[in-house]
Amino acid sequence: MTRISENLESVQTRVRQCGGEATPVRLIAVSKTKPAGVICEAAQAGQQDFGENYLQEAVEKIEALKDLNLTWHFIGHLQSNKTRPVAEHFDWVHTLDRLKIARRLASQRPTSLPPLNVLLQLNYDDEATKSGCNPADLALLAAQVAELEGLRLRGIMSIPAPQSDPQKQLETCRGVRLVFDELRKQFPDLDTLSLGMSADLEAAIQAGSTMVRVGTDIFGARPQPEC
Repeated sequence: MTRISENLESVQTRVRQCGGEATPVRLIAVSKTKPAGVICEAAQAGQQDFGENYLQEAVEKIEALKDLNLTWHFIGHLQSNKTRPVAEHFDWVHTLDRLKIARRLASQRPTSLPPLNVLLQLNYDDEATKSGCNPADLALLAAQVAELEGLRLRGIMSIPAPQSDPQKQLETCRGVRLVFDELRKQFPDLDTLSLGMSADLEAAIQAGSTMVRVGTDIFGARPQPEC
């Protein structure tokens, strides 16, 4: 068993042991900065879903590994001048927070592909340095996105402010879940809450997350730049 397969098994065990309201939970392996060979190794260990932040790097890896039929999730901030490669190469977008971006993705999604799965990014803690909608704006954006051909609105994604206290993590994640539940009252077909990373996946799953994004605990820490 390789290191990556051992790490994957360890993370999957953590996910299973959390229990919670939403099972099974979909694991996204965050593979940004990792070479195609490492992703291939994870795929050989059974991992299907991979998350990427950096567009040019991601497209190169998607092309190199296209024979593996992996599922690719764009989880980085998306600029309007970079929507076309995302629309053409990815299966999911987790960071949709503006109608302008949604319209571009919809118009640029090839008709030969199924609709692009999209999640609305929620800025739950109203952090000035973080992208995303505040809770009050979600319903309007959801209604606008749901009307666009070429896109399939699946739910929301959120990255809460870091908390070291597990109980505070759980309280915040439950708050995000309540926002998701309110949105589902208007859009009952929503089925995805992308919430939780390496440091808080237990709290997220206990709160009802259906999708967690884990990088470091699978692939190891990213190398630090030289001074």
